[in-house]
Amino acid sequence: MQALVDVILPVFLVVAFGYIVVWRGWMNDATVDALMKFTQNFAIPCLLFLAIARLDLGTEFDWRLLSAFYTGAVIGFLMGLFGARFLFGRDWEDAIAVGFVCLFSNSLLLGLPITERAYGAEALAANYAIIALHSPVCYAIGITAMETVRARGTGVGATLLRVGKGIASNGLVIGIVLGAAVNLTGLGLPGALWQALEMIARAGLPAALFGLGGVLYQYRPEGDLRLIAYACAVSLVLHPAITWTLGGSLGLTDAQSRSAVVTAAMAPGVNAYVFANMYGRARRVAASSVLIGTGLCVITAWGWMTALG
Repeated sequence: MQALVDVILPVFLVVAFGYIVVWRGWMNDATVDALMKFTQNFAIPCLLFLAIARLDLGTEFDWRLLSAFYTGAVIGFLMGLFGARFLFGRDWEDAIAVGFVCLFSNSLLLGLPITERAYGAEALAANYAIIALHSPVCYAIGITAMETVRARGTGVGATLLRVGKGIASNGLVIGIVLGAAVNLTGLGLPGALWQALEMIARAGLPAALFGLGGVLYQYRPEGDLRLIAYACAVSLVLHPAITWTLGGSLGLTDAQSRSAVVTAAMAPGVNAYVFANMYGRARRVAASSVLIGTGLCVITAWGWMTALG
């Protein structure tokens, strides 16, 4: 219970403040959208750039850690995809959007601050290793699946080009790639530039959490409750359970296991809605799953952290 009070609730209270501010009309939707654009396109890419540029890539990119997390994520995607198609009768494009909801856990806005508050800033190296691949891997899976279904006779080259453009234009991916380039080349940047980037990055997580609350108010839950409940169960229960089981069998350290399972246990991220909105498919399910999953995550994250010890 103390972990719930000291670690998890402060993070969700920031989200709740953003929700209340928009609900009361003290900020409008356009302001929230601008705030989220700043965090997702600038502040958080700066945070990722700094983290990846300074990360010991050879040590932290442990195949066992990444296998445990991403195997669970891919299985979650397939469960969402085939569950939506065959259990709930959605067409293939809707089913892929639902699969993306089950694939894309909120590793940044929830996973990072909760892990940091629970285990300290020094425990975040494994989180950053997961996050470095998160957007590229998830968008590659989602965009490839959607464009393949939509192509229906279009050439492979055109499909691959659209996939590449979708991934390369993502701000999080750009920050990660630039950080990796600096890390691998040993390029020295002026001290003033590092400090400026750190100032922008420090604003990222709190501003994004606050903005997330406003975004969640914009997309209040409507209909499709059985499919939404199914997607939340895959995200909050199945993904971390697979990651925990694989992590134990692969011999992850306690620190790696905590980062992987806590990250896997996070609710679907706002990018789940962004993906659905990008293709105009299953938007209501995606938005409602983000909102309801974020609320449920208060309890389920506490449960997983208690089980981890």
